[in-house]
Amino acid sequence: MKTDSKKYQKKTEKEIDKIIGKMTLDEKISMIHGVGLFRTGAVERLGIPSVISSDGPMGVRADFMNDRWIPSGNNDDKVSYMPSNSALASTWNPERAYEMGHVLGAEARGRGKDVILAPGINIKRDPLCGRNFEYMSEDPKLTATLAVPFIKGVQENDVASCVKHFAANAQETDRLMVDEEIDDRTLYELYLPAFKAAVQEGNVYSIMGAYNKINGYHCCENKNLLDFVLRAEWGFDGTVISDWGAVHKTREAAQCSMDMEMSIFADFDEYKLANPLKEAILKGEISEETVNAKVRNILRMMYRLKMIGKEKEHRKQGVYNAPEHRKMILRTAEESMILLKNENHVLPLDAKKIKKLVVIGQNAAKIHSDGGGSAEIKALYEICPLMGLKTYLGGNTQVQYLKGYHVPDKPKTFDHNWQADSLDDLKNTDVGQPVRDEVNQTEMQRKGEEERLAALEKEKTEIHEKNKVLFTQAVEAAKDADAVIFVGGLNHDIDSEGFDRSDMKLPYEQDMLIEALLDVRKDLIVTFVGGSPVEMPWRDKASAILWSYYAGMETGNAFAKIIFGDVNPSGKLAETFPKKYADCATAKNGQFGLWGKIRFEEGVYCGYRHHDRQRIAPAFCFGHGLSYTEFAYSGLTLKTEKGRDVKLSFTVKNTGKKSGSEIVQVYVAPIGAKVNRPDKELKAYAKIELAPGKSGKVNLVLKQEDFAYFDEHLHAFISDEGDYEILVGASCEDIRLRGIVTLS
Repeated sequence: MKTDSKKYQKKTEKEIDKIIGKMTLDEKISMIHGVGLFRTGAVERLGIPSVISSDGPMGVRADFMNDRWIPSGNNDDKVSYMPSNSALASTWNPERAYEMGHVLGAEARGRGKDVILAPGINIKRDPLCGRNFEYMSEDPKLTATLAVPFIKGVQENDVASCVKHFAANAQETDRLMVDEEIDDRTLYELYLPAFKAAVQEGNVYSIMGAYNKINGYHCCENKNLLDFVLRAEWGFDGTVISDWGAVHKTREAAQCSMDMEMSIFADFDEYKLANPLKEAILKGEISEETVNAKVRNILRMMYRLKMIGKEKEHRKQGVYNAPEHRKMILRTAEESMILLKNENHVLPLDAKKIKKLVVIGQNAAKIHSDGGGSAEIKALYEICPLMGLKTYLGGNTQVQYLKGYHVPDKPKTFDHNWQADSLDDLKNTDVGQPVRDEVNQTEMQRKGEEERLAALEKEKTEIHEKNKVLFTQAVEAAKDADAVIFVGGLNHDIDSEGFDRSDMKLPYEQDMLIEALLDVRKDLIVTFVGGSPVEMPWRDKASAILWSYYAGMETGNAFAKIIFGDVNPSGKLAETFPKKYADCATAKNGQFGLWGKIRFEEGVYCGYRHHDRQRIAPAFCFGHGLSYTEFAYSGLTLKTEKGRDVKLSFTVKNTGKKSGSEIVQVYVAPIGAKVNRPDKELKAYAKIELAPGKSGKVNLVLKQEDFAYFDEHLHAFISDEGDYEILVGASCEDIRLRGIVTLS
């Protein structure tokens, strides 16, 4: 039976009404709040099970005790460690997005989960945001076109994808209370499109409300966001789940489309949608129909997941740690790595000519799966770059590894859970939130900043002293080798939920080490693992730079295959890498990382849109990524249909000597725009694989909405008549073909 048929939907709605009619108030309320850290209440007498959820975007998280943030201690919850959403976005490949969604959904179902809290699709407003590694891109089009197949891949396993965080979760500083002032045009053009696509194209079953406020109202209590935009405008009929601890007020949450409250504390009966809601209903202050509406949305999701109803016996059982999952993860890792620079064809290396390879840098041997906040998992295994190189080369090549730089040891402890600590100031307050007056806030910030700076200074001293020895050892070793690879970057002590980065510089004095190594090895291969852009003040001296986001359990194997040319790199940046943080829009307006309130003063001008408008050259632009071969573009034709839709056709030829894949990008640039609009915006792209000397035709369509902007007065997207330049290129700066179309 097709569960999306109108007949089935009508029948299901009748069944839902019957179930609700049989339920007591207590049973209804048990379904709309957590009775465990990751589960809601069941109604056993009616055959309604708990809804069991789990983080997260990089794999199904380890099991915790029901009422404490302490791992269950079992060894049956190790899973496939998947590439981060930032790595996935770098493939620019919807097929890889679908595969990674399928892997995540199958493993979540195999672990007995009903809802997987992924993907993260917030727009990267500022490169210092601590959770950027969990998000896809600075561009809404790219994010939307990857989120939709990811969601479909998850949900075909009878698991609900829960896209997060709705909406504009743009910083971790003061993440529970920060009030973001955003105009409607900026919201609708930049921060909402991927969520809209998730609902209307991906048919996502659940959405997670964000921690932050938007224009004075918490997202999980925001009637405009949840009732008007999500339900009325987009037609969403699934389940809205709060971020853990994001509900603050009973009445506000009850009277908007927030269906399921989750939190991080064990006082489950005292959640805002638990006993406090029941008391308000019994007093006649809140209608019981508000609870019925929430239960109805949850039951609808349960029918879709075959948790209840006649289809229950046909629910998929899932599987985790399947060999085919690892193959798909390797393929995604290979496509995610980005060759930023390759002068004099330093890469790929010829393995037959390498008798001694020196590998320098802590990230060569670092494991990343066990950190980052709620993205952490218990990986079945994780192959680091050093292991990948050694297993690739075998025993006939000497591989010498040196740490290169010191990373302070920060052992993991469960005495104090970071999630509980991060929400601790919400406890024991009248409305679930701390009192914020300017004096208290300023004093709190001052003390916190003093403590942070003192700890940072102590850590810097420790790092500097130990680096003196490590630097000398690394430079000496680099002099005597056939090839030298530096593997540095970031880690989850820096890229993590709960706090933002303090700057865009490489930590642990890595810049000093890279400079010293380049002085003795001009052919140094500089590689990175990280989740966010870093400044590279030495980049003009370096011949080869390879960037990898957190690419999952097969990182090392993908890394080695690219270094030695078995795989031709095809990844491209899904975000701008500025030369320095001061070049960013948010650095210039100072509206990032503040407590209390921030204003999105830059509007739609963040990322490449800002760099275009201000004529600021980045270190590496949006869409940039090199290959071991070359591609030529030719023969652009543009055909306008009915004065609105535009058909594009052009040819791409592999003019080099290696097979490779090219990501072609189409940008739309208004000519003589009637309103202030970005210089150009990504509106379409395609990935084409070509053998040496071969050509391929690329056909794409630009729809009317690809020429539109949001008019706040009409509260609608409109596309003006007139001329538009169509730009086809290998990146937002490397434009190869141009044409003009006229919309009537």
